[in-house]
Amino acid sequence: MKLGVSSYSLHQAVHKGDMTFLDSISWVKENGGEHFEVVPIHFDLVEQPDLIAAIKSKAQSEEIELSNYAIGANFIQPTEQKYEKEIERVKCHVDVAKALGVRFMRHDVAIRPLCDTHIEQYYHDLPLMVRACQEIADYAKPFGITTSVENHGYYLQASDRVQLLVRLVNRDNFKTTLDVGNFLCVDEDPINAVMNNLPFASFIHIKDFYYRDTIIEMGEGWFTSKNGKSLRGAIAGEGDLNMTEVIRIIKQSNYQGAISLEFEGIEDCGQAIKSGLANIRRIWDQV
Repeated sequence: MKLGVSSYSLHQAVHKGDMTFLDSISWVKENGGEHFEVVPIHFDLVEQPDLIAAIKSKAQSEEIELSNYAIGANFIQPTEQKYEKEIERVKCHVDVAKALGVRFMRHDVAIRPLCDTHIEQYYHDLPLMVRACQEIADYAKPFGITTSVENHGYYLQASDRVQLLVRLVNRDNFKTTLDVGNFLCVDEDPINAVMNNLPFASFIHIKDFYYRDTIIEMGEGWFTSKNGKSLRGAIAGEGDLNMTEVIRIIKQSNYQGAISLEFEGIEDCGQAIKSGLANIRRIWDQV
């Protein structure tokens, strides 16, 4: 197991000014991360090319691998011109991934309001999603980069929707970034969903949630699933996912890629990441 940390997990500390993005690379190395996943939040590496070199240099000096590059995208656009423009924008980020030296890149595919996430709309949009993902994967292939879609955002989150897209794109360098916790956001059992999509995974996120069968307001940090259940980010291994079974499934599979811890709870992110890494390693050794 090659276990690392997504920079998304340290966004809380970076946002507060406790550390810079470059500091977060050192922090992950110092606290036992074996790789670092680059997720730009509130900055754009296409617009800040000097930062690309700084990130790569910092990772090299810390002797930690840059494992994955993740960006947002939405190919559901009002005109063909804007659709093509979004594809070209994502290709520019493929160039960033190449410059960073990463072999894996996750880009979002489609975003719609919750009221428009029904299956009929999904099938209607599917040809646009497939064409965009094919074009980007084909652009990335000469660079040795595997692109992927993550299961998040309600619309493209259930395991069968993700798997259908991957199958229809039909490129050996287009897979899924498999987030084990995100399936709960569409009220899908994580164990079954992980088993469904693990064969299509190029990258794995370990994330945990508290999950309550209620629609009442729960307080700070809570949000609702697609069907109105309550969720809150948790320290990996301490929430309501059956993390022992999820990790057992991953360990006993043929998956050989990296595993990245993601934390989005309300606890101090530094301590939460330390505890999460320890929990994942302990469970891995036990199963």
